[in-house]
Amino acid sequence: MKKLIITFLLIASISMTGSGQRKIVNIPDIPGYITLKCDFHLHTVFSDGNVWPTNRITEAHTWGLDAVSITDHLEYLPHKDYVKADHNAAWKITEEAAKERNIILVHGTEITRSMPPGHLNALFIKDAAALVKDSVIDVVEEAVRQGAFILWNHPGWKSQQPDGIPRMYDIHHKLVRNRWLHGIEFFNYSEYYPRVLTFCKDNNLAVFANSDVHGNISEDYTKPEHTNRPMTLVFAKARTHDALKEAMFAGRTLAYFKDMIAGKEEYARPFFNACITVDKPYYENERSIFFEVTNRSDIPFDLINGTGDAPPAIRLAANSVTRVVLSKKATFPLVYDVKNIMTGEDEMLKVKLEF
Repeated sequence: MKKLIITFLLIASISMTGSGQRKIVNIPDIPGYITLKCDFHLHTVFSDGNVWPTNRITEAHTWGLDAVSITDHLEYLPHKDYVKADHNAAWKITEEAAKERNIILVHGTEITRSMPPGHLNALFIKDAAALVKDSVIDVVEEAVRQGAFILWNHPGWKSQQPDGIPRMYDIHHKLVRNRWLHGIEFFNYSEYYPRVLTFCKDNNLAVFANSDVHGNISEDYTKPEHTNRPMTLVFAKARTHDALKEAMFAGRTLAYFKDMIAGKEEYARPFFNACITVDKPYYENERSIFFEVTNRSDIPFDLINGTGDAPPAIRLAANSVTRVVLSKKATFPLVYDVKNIMTGEDEMLKVKLEF
């Protein structure tokens, strides 16, 4: 009986302290850096979202994220008759909850204007209320004065670009010249914009993937359609707020969603290499060589365009070991394009498989 009472009290204690499980997202670190899994575009009832701010922290913890930013609109407040319009409210409400859940919380807001320039997230700000100004240039200038990282959101959103093709206008080039634009969303919600990779290459900008979620995240990203929510992979020197900020300004990011990676080759290549191990052959006969490739990540990789006597395509399933049977006539190393790693608007990461 005493054991039963102790067990009951222990269960009750755990329940009252709000314990919870955190999903393990198998995404490797790369040499010299920790890979932080992040979403920098979230909404709550304090703009046009449908959830309370602390719910975003709970979701981030459950889905295995390291960092988030709640970016409620500055200029679009459809709930203002029911929810007090305090541009810093979501930050104030979630600051303690983020600490309790071990989530890095970035203070942010969404500058909400017509195209151009469209919608811009100001991240790492100090006071969102100080950004309420008539001129969008004045808003960005004030955000930058506060130390903000400026992110261009959904540049191909059809509500602002009816053909869905992103374009850089004069104001975007001005922001780049002033060093007031630092990144662009490649993935937003369920869309992606290949041209963003050209913009980021040409202007030395970071590549992002964010959910832009307004409702419950689990309702938008359910299996089997989605293995995960959109996230930006940030390669930081430590798992801290300051290290995250440094990494983002340095442009050390990749975009991840729908089993696809997008970004600059200098980060895509070490990321792929960190996911994959090619073992030495374990058997061979007169015709073939047998070896295995281990994929330690949640991302399946589709290798295509194999040449000569190599297999024309190989699928490296997530968190699995793939057996490869190779003709002895094949030449090494085996060269492939990774279909689901984009390093340019029309470019796939080219890799070599060698023992």
